[in-house]
Amino acid sequence: MRLTGLILLFGAVCAGATGRLKVSLNGDWQVGESVSAGEMPASFARTVPVPGLTNLAVPAFPDVDRFDGREFIQISIREKLLPESARVFNAGVPRQQRNYFWYRRSFRAGGKRPVAMLRVAKAQFGTAVWLNGQKVGEHLGCFSAGYFDVAAAMKWDGDNDLVIRIGAHPAAVPEWSPAGTDFEKYKWTPGIYDNVDLIFTGNPYIESVQVAPRLASSSAEIETVLVNRSGAAVTVTAVHFIDQWKASSEPVSLKPGERRSVRAVVRMPGAKLWTPETPNLYRVRTSAGEDSMETRFGMREFRFDTTTKRAYLNGKPYFLRGSNITLHRFFEDPLCKRHPWDEAWVRKLLVEGPKRMNWNSFRFCIGPAPEMWFDIADEAGLLIQNEFFIWNGREYFPPYRESELVTQYSEWMRDHWNHPSVAIWDASNETDTEMLRERVIPAVRKLDLSNRPWDNGYSVPTGVDDPVEDHPYLFSALRNPARSFAMTDLEQMTGAKTTNAGHPSAHAVIANEYGWLWVTRDGTPTPLTEKVYERLLGKAATAEQRFELYAYYLAGLTEFWRAHRNFAGVLHFTWLTCSYPGVKTGDHWKDVEKLELEPNFADWVRESFKPLGVYINFWRPELKAGSTRTYPVMMVNDLEAPARGRLKLEWVGGASKEIEFDLPPYGAHTWQVVLETPRAAGPALLKATAQAGGREATVSRRKVEVTQ
Repeated sequence: MRLTGLILLFGAVCAGATGRLKVSLNGDWQVGESVSAGEMPASFARTVPVPGLTNLAVPAFPDVDRFDGREFIQISIREKLLPESARVFNAGVPRQQRNYFWYRRSFRAGGKRPVAMLRVAKAQFGTAVWLNGQKVGEHLGCFSAGYFDVAAAMKWDGDNDLVIRIGAHPAAVPEWSPAGTDFEKYKWTPGIYDNVDLIFTGNPYIESVQVAPRLASSSAEIETVLVNRSGAAVTVTAVHFIDQWKASSEPVSLKPGERRSVRAVVRMPGAKLWTPETPNLYRVRTSAGEDSMETRFGMREFRFDTTTKRAYLNGKPYFLRGSNITLHRFFEDPLCKRHPWDEAWVRKLLVEGPKRMNWNSFRFCIGPAPEMWFDIADEAGLLIQNEFFIWNGREYFPPYRESELVTQYSEWMRDHWNHPSVAIWDASNETDTEMLRERVIPAVRKLDLSNRPWDNGYSVPTGVDDPVEDHPYLFSALRNPARSFAMTDLEQMTGAKTTNAGHPSAHAVIANEYGWLWVTRDGTPTPLTEKVYERLLGKAATAEQRFELYAYYLAGLTEFWRAHRNFAGVLHFTWLTCSYPGVKTGDHWKDVEKLELEPNFADWVRESFKPLGVYINFWRPELKAGSTRTYPVMMVNDLEAPARGRLKLEWVGGASKEIEFDLPPYGAHTWQVVLETPRAAGPALLKATAQAGGREATVSRRKVEVTQ
């Protein structure tokens, strides 16, 4: 399995050449298994794609992703599905007869270069590398790139045998190193799930380049980390080119083996800003001695402000509208297959779908995405809340080593800090621990020259202008027979932050989960929503009835949270997850492989996320025929431009009233509209339509039964 095409390519480049050559090792690899960490398998009889998951191996491995995670066992004990004796304090319980998978392939390097690095962008669970029988290193991180110096073990003029060992499950990683935690995840699938590359270059080696936009001066501050891998001292200058603009660092002298960072500022007068509406991208070409590399970035600054409780993009208020992607749960899905690495499928998921839904943001929740996803988000114009894979709640935080967390958060930031799409660092989901809040985040946030804000689950914010997330799951009350919630309650609510997240706090808030009305793709309630739907629709409800109610209520909740302006962002849960019997949450795909949405969701929820938002603050299920009442109609304008037009409230086929509106930029207002109820009994639809200039009209609707 030789990369024969690389022989000619690398040979042509390396004949006296300088600069960097990156060679992809993506493709089909051989794979074997073992119980022991130190005993390489005698046979590599199966084939597996890289990037991908080990459950894609041919022939398939039995029980490849069976593992009961500690958090899943905890929640199962709380729900009385398991006895107290099942509780564990390690990572969890493997349900398979192996601990490791071993990936293997061969390649030819071509001409010799001073520096040869292997880069494994992401692999779980843990990575160890052998080249030509020589172990060259290990990397514990499951969510960040591992770099391995392979120059000493390289055969420059012959075949090279490369072997990468990964853990078969989270317990293969030491308990003091994070491998992912999720209370609702049934399967834990290993794999080299991101790109694998060889990097050949000269000395000194450019380890990383970080670009930080400075909008006030229309410039970019660039930090370059240089490493001298030779046995002699060298002096070098880092030179940066961005279109017609250029800058250089001061010359720096590096001792043998020394690693140093240098900074330079490139003035970029008239540079175009990056926004979700205009995702302009630049490339900086950096050279230092015999090495060079290219880095893509966008001119944008993003922050939150505690005083106004708003998000600001490039100095202007910006309201986040979007959803969540739980990719590592989708890894469990029988229909996952190779879709997360199919660029056309991912572009449809991240570009076409969000534009149709009027979204500008996503939270990559409970597990990271491959780097291709971030590249596409940069190009599509999405703001990403990038979450580290920790969800431990308030009950028990694993015995993670603080130093290991600092290392892994630093690597995770390094991999993503040049993406303009990455707007928020998210340290955890629904977790509150002093170690992250007081020590880890303060230690690593200074590494990001763009000073992005940090969210930290259910902890109070760490920085004075950091936001806090809130998960106002109002319908979860219906799981308890002694509690209640109905949409009519919204008429007297203010849409304020709940006390389950980051309380007490007066900071800006993102509602990045809400609903609690999940169904699987065939319309079956999940274990978390069975009792909810029984109380809402009864036990005899059909799948179509649940789809209709879910979309109707989810749209109403979205309108409600947006209309009251208590949240800087409203992100529903969730755009992508797994779907099979017994899963705890759900998404909205009629066909996830073709990415065809469930029609009710596409109709109702799309309207609720339009930048010109409309909300009828009325939820009574019945009205007397011919009665007259006042309906509060709330509107918000998410955009910088004013919105002027006409608002029409009508009973479809009956009475109507129109008023003119003039909303300022980022403005909000409520109109009290008096209207007579239809005189005929039966089902009726109350509809508010706002039309402003050339914008697409926005509609809010309420279903009402008219009685005599």
